[in-house]
Amino acid sequence: MNLLSILLQAAPATGEQGPANGWQNFIFIGLIIVVFYFFLIRPQSKRQKEIKKQREAMKVGDRVVTSGGIYGKVKEMSDNTVLLEIAENVRIKVDKNSVFPSAEDIQTAAK
Repeated sequence: MNLLSILLQAAPATGEQGPANGWQNFIFIGLIIVVFYFFLIRPQSKRQKEIKKQREAMKVGDRVVTSGGIYGKVKEMSDNTVLLEIAENVRIKVDKNSVFPSAEDIQTAAK
């Protein structure tokens, strides 16, 4: 006898493996994927769409905060960059993707 025939004739260690048990495994994996989608992927994509919409609505004069924690006021905007005034006569140019609306502006808009 060769090794392959011995392995094929050997009984499973955990009991009988039937087609129903195979389907249970696929259903379990499918449920895990659905849980990951609804608890991780979907909320993150909603959050990214909301941030993108806020960036598109940004205009000159808005108060913003950068991803590095620098607060400033928008002075100029181009396609990819934003010119922020962080103090009197102190301006910096940052990437548009690293700018978020200021929490102060969100609170005042909600009132």
